[in-house]
Amino acid sequence: MTIAVRPITAQTHLAFVQDQRSVSFLQTPAWAGVKAEWDSESVGWFDGEQLVGAALVLYRQVPRVKRYLAYIPEGPVLPWDEAADDLSAWMQPLLDHARSKGAFALKMGPAVGTRRWHADTVKRAIADETVGRLADVPADEELATGLRLQKALRDSGWAQDPSGGAGFGDVQPRYVYQLPLAGRSADEIFAGFNQLWRRNVRKAEKSGVEVVEGTREDLALFHPVYVETAERDGFTPRGLSYFQRMWDAMNAEDPQRLRLYLAQHEGEVVAATTLVTVGDHAWYSYGASTTASRNVRPSNAVQWRMITDSLEAGCAVYDLRGISDNLTAGDHLLGLVQFKVGTGGDALEYVGEWDHVLRPMWNKAYEAYRKRR
Repeated sequence: MTIAVRPITAQTHLAFVQDQRSVSFLQTPAWAGVKAEWDSESVGWFDGEQLVGAALVLYRQVPRVKRYLAYIPEGPVLPWDEAADDLSAWMQPLLDHARSKGAFALKMGPAVGTRRWHADTVKRAIADETVGRLADVPADEELATGLRLQKALRDSGWAQDPSGGAGFGDVQPRYVYQLPLAGRSADEIFAGFNQLWRRNVRKAEKSGVEVVEGTREDLALFHPVYVETAERDGFTPRGLSYFQRMWDAMNAEDPQRLRLYLAQHEGEVVAATTLVTVGDHAWYSYGASTTASRNVRPSNAVQWRMITDSLEAGCAVYDLRGISDNLTAGDHLLGLVQFKVGTGGDALEYVGEWDHVLRPMWNKAYEAYRKRR
């Protein structure tokens, strides 16, 4: 088999995505419209004339010169069970294409799992004072394709930041938390929540919290709550225009791609979230809540609504996105892990993000520039 990589149209890319059971929403053509500050292109892997893989490649330009960092977030989308066994045949055409576009380095993070930990395993690890990181806990499942891919990447000259998983060191999270939906009823999913989650969902309902689906115009109600959350949790918020651009780009591709949920209490928006769906996979992407109304548990209520809506839509997985693998008591990200583990489900480790240098001098200069910034 001889593989070639060449540009494809957004329409061809979208048709390929729609033929898959699911791909990351970061690998849909619409994501190019969201990341407007990057150049971008869709590329395809061809075996003869047959399209067998695809990727959205983002290009970050170095100031004042036509040299780029190329980045494939949570991709590419390839038949990894096959590609992991002959990686150079699949990757060399991509590297050659990126070099021809002026890239000095390529970063990618295939959405391929390596290890999985069930909720009870994660809970025991959190309770064990001798455990510092999830990575050190024996997994309940080891995923053969991902482990083969990790080895193949390492053996073929790709490099990985060894600290990438802890505390969201990669650009996209290496560790995520997922709730399986396939073959389960809403009652079974609810029964799988821990006692605190079940109590909080019921408390929100008894307190009169109402969760409604919002419109594009309601992003203006979501955003102040999101900014308050950013100030409280110490991260830099995105502007309202970013979410409007996300809404326009993603829902132009599919009117159910991005949805907004608002939790209201006594006439006020007290929590808000966004939900992304591609194929049979749903992601909780952004969340926000006010401090003043935490006692009525709107965050649990809005999550439960998104989970049940995803179940009714036929999704197999509800993805709560990133967690840190740091399980040390007192770590500022541990509370996020505990919140997500309360749903039941599993922690999943991806192969992580890997870098391949194409032009060493340019890459060295870029790293120096980035550190100065």
